[in-house]
Amino acid sequence: MDSRHTGPRPRRGFWFGLVVAIVKPFMLVFTKSDFRGQQNVPRTGGLVFVANHISHFDPFVIGFYIWECRRIPRLLGKASLFRLPIAGRIIASAGQIPVYRESAQAADAFRDAVAAVQRGECVGVYPEGTITRDPDLWPMSGKTGAARIALMTGCPVIPIANWGAQEVFPSYGRRFRIRLLPRRTMQATAGAPVDLDAFRGRPITAELLQEATDTIMKAVAAELGELRGETPPKELFDLRRAKADQQREDEENR
Repeated sequence: MDSRHTGPRPRRGFWFGLVVAIVKPFMLVFTKSDFRGQQNVPRTGGLVFVANHISHFDPFVIGFYIWECRRIPRLLGKASLFRLPIAGRIIASAGQIPVYRESAQAADAFRDAVAAVQRGECVGVYPEGTITRDPDLWPMSGKTGAARIALMTGCPVIPIANWGAQEVFPSYGRRFRIRLLPRRTMQATAGAPVDLDAFRGRPITAELLQEATDTIMKAVAAELGELRGETPPKELFDLRRAKADQQREDEENR
């Protein structure tokens, strides 16, 4: 583990303090941490961090990593999580941001994320929108929300990769099973801010956002390659294309 940020913790408030009181001891008891690149996460100022998604467990890893960087993470998460009894109340009160997909409230998450960045907060986005379907667990192509936030606010985008959470909670197995023992090592690293200068100051079009998003996802994949000691694929898995191909194949076989 590289040298961690030092200095005082940010003021966390009651509800986020409750989350820390629950999650941090759990992570220390049941996992080991190999955290790197924390010097790349600015201590102050609004920013967006983007991470690969390999397991339902990795939000705990990413949240713990950001907390160890002396920042409070504001993660965008599925709205269904915020409707859970007790846990949903804690998540919402801790300042996390619900994402209402394909509804009249779909724009609320973007608006809230922009407002949080403008307040100087540390906002986290999973650009893939779901756990990766790549057979080798590389990042997939991303959705454009993080790029849009960054280009509208001018904030830096920090690419974060994590590895190991899939060993605790394999997300696509046939049975629901969490493997806490023996303790697995949770690896996470942050890279330098993604260079988006080529996209700033230009009209924000769908094409521009997709190009910026592709640049962001390549940076995340590169960080994951460093963690895994492997070379990421040149072309990231495209879930939308895969679904379209599968649908076309099904129609042809009818």
